[in-house]
Parts: sequence; C-alpha cells; structure tokens
Amino acid sequence: MGTPAVGVMTRNFVSAADLMAKVLGMPGYAYAIIDHPVSSATDKELEARALQTMAAIDTQILL
Repeated sequence: MGTPAVGVMTRNFVSAADLMAKVLGMPGYAYAIIDHPVSSATDKELEARALQTMAAIDTQILL
C-alpha cells in the first residue's frame, strides 16, 4: 500500500487541514498537531515540540 506517512499540522492550520481532508473525500483524517509558529522557533523549541508530538505520530502510523 506504499510508505506509511503521518501529516503534521500546526494549530493555526487545523481548520484548513480538516477542510482539505473533507474535500479529498477523507473526512476525519487524523494527523499530528504541533504549536504554531515553526519558522521562528529555536532548535530547542522544535526538539521539544517533536518529542511531544511523537506519541501522536506513533499512534497514527500504527492505524
């Protein structure tokens, strides 16, 4: 079926991601959510966000 993948969205783009999933015929598509913004976050902040998000990613990859 291909390579497993998980979408990761920032909180500010959750509604857009939900709408896109619905338009593409996948309402309720699950993805991991991280805090916004990413571009101005420090390496330390990004690492902390990644660690917090890993549980959600692990759960999604196993579905």
